[in-house]
Amino acid sequence: MLDRIKACLPSLAPAEQRVAKLVLSDPRGFAKQPIRELADRSHVSKPTVVRFCRSVGYDGLSDFKLKLAGSVSEGVPFIHRSVDADDKTSDIMVKVIDNTVAAFLKYRNDASTVAIEKAAIALVQAYEQGKRIEFFGVGNSGIVALDAQHKFFRLGINTVAYSDGHMQVMSATLLGPGDCVVIISNSGRTRDLMDACDIARRNGATTIVVTASGSPLAATGHIHLAADHPEGFDRYSPMVSRLLHLMIIDILATCVALRIGSERLQPVLREMKINLRSKRYA
Repeated sequence: MLDRIKACLPSLAPAEQRVAKLVLSDPRGFAKQPIRELADRSHVSKPTVVRFCRSVGYDGLSDFKLKLAGSVSEGVPFIHRSVDADDKTSDIMVKVIDNTVAAFLKYRNDASTVAIEKAAIALVQAYEQGKRIEFFGVGNSGIVALDAQHKFFRLGINTVAYSDGHMQVMSATLLGPGDCVVIISNSGRTRDLMDACDIARRNGATTIVVTASGSPLAATGHIHLAADHPEGFDRYSPMVSRLLHLMIIDILATCVALRIGSERLQPVLREMKINLRSKRYA
């Protein structure tokens, strides 16, 4: 991101160049400071700060600062470095957390909001038409599928989650037009999931795949939500892919909840909480 700002520097107006130079000299400070301080430090007006952000391709100051903070955070120490034998617990904690945070920020910067929007619309349509919504995953992705079922149950949406390959293929055979299946896989190369996706698609169901870009599964689904974080075996790496998948499900569930509307959700959530409380021991 900083390299791109350097490349744009000659084409910027003189006042905008002063803002650009402030970014390049102190990116961390720029990401944290309010617009008034940024304008004072650059010796420009506040509208000039906003114009600079738009001149280099961002919606405004908020968007620019979010992306800048992410870009800076991806360069913090320890990220994508192996755990050493002499590391202290504090070192290990920093490395694991920083790797995870960096992966999340990278996803935020790279994610396609268009694909997420399409997926949310497909899920809402299936719900409103009384069609089936199912989640498929194997191994760690199977855990994510169960978590997705739980989140959508909380919205009053009946769903099914399968982590067994045979059950996935059989269930995909029973899906039809209007139904929706979300298939989760880190590698996108699990044979049962690919077969289930192909069957569901041929039967007319909408297939949403959460997987790596360029994988066979990504090419098979109707809607691809890219989650690119390969797990390395030549160095230590936390299992960030599962956390990325959980986060994507959170985003989808939130988008669906907003489209359903609070007037329809609140009575369901209220009754659900009452029923759950009645089952607790005193």
